[in-house]
Amino acid sequence: MMKIQDARAATLLILSTIAAFPAVAEDWALDGIDPVTYHSMNRAVPGRSDISTQWAGESWHFADEANRAAFEANPRAYVPAMGGYCVVALSEGRMEPGNPRLFVMIGDRVYLTRTPENQDRLQANPGPILKAAKKNWDKIK
Repeated sequence: MMKIQDARAATLLILSTIAAFPAVAEDWALDGIDPVTYHSMNRAVPGRSDISTQWAGESWHFADEANRAAFEANPRAYVPAMGGYCVVALSEGRMEPGNPRLFVMIGDRVYLTRTPENQDRLQANPGPILKAAKKNWDKIK
């Protein structure tokens, strides 16, 4: 009888421990990068698992409460342009997810790229790349 009780106690302990962890990264927008830090620090800073909000079907994470409040007040101001796809790939007619750690700020917009080479290309010559990417984005969105 004691062994069954021990097994039940161990099972309850395991289940309560699992429930304490976040629902790991599958629904984390930007792989957990705080979107506000692109603007405020010009860096991709990981958000904390305990500071998040839900928006557009994803969990957005933040480095601090002030960033969460700023995002909640105007999420569209902080999300990457063109759905977070690599704008260089879009300019060439391909839809490839951008890497949240490889971004370029142009004006007040964040654009993601897939590779460091694409990041360099976008920084060097943003006008034609963004024009072509927008034209293709308008066709597919």
